[in-house]
Amino acid sequence: VQLVESGGGLVQPGGSLRLSCAASGFSFSKYAMSWARQAPGKERELLASIDSNGGITKYADSVKGRITISRDNSRNTVILQMNYLKPDDTAVYYCTTQTLWAVRVDMDYWGQGTQVTVSS
Repeated sequence: VQLVESGGGLVQPGGSLRLSCAASGFSFSKYAMSWARQAPGKERELLASIDSNGGITKYADSVKGRITISRDNSRNTVILQMNYLKPDDTAVYYCTTQTLWAVRVDMDYWGQGTQVTVSS
């Protein structure tokens, strides 16, 4: 299993960023996927999950309304669109096979992460 994130970078407060995760090595279209983040000095936090078909999503209260998760099963890709970014959103963002619905012991995979820095 390989999860490779991209799209991170430096963005000003109030700006937007689109993160992408390329998945390989497993039957991507059969599994729900998620995005998570870990800020300096804080625990890793699951932000958003999407079901295998892309029809059902779930968001953490901390980011609800500002982010959108989507997927393209034809390209084995998961997308995280983030808007109205704040300095507190500065973190390393991860793609993962874990979900907000349940902890998976059989599919516990994480990408290497992509850094997002929100600063003026």
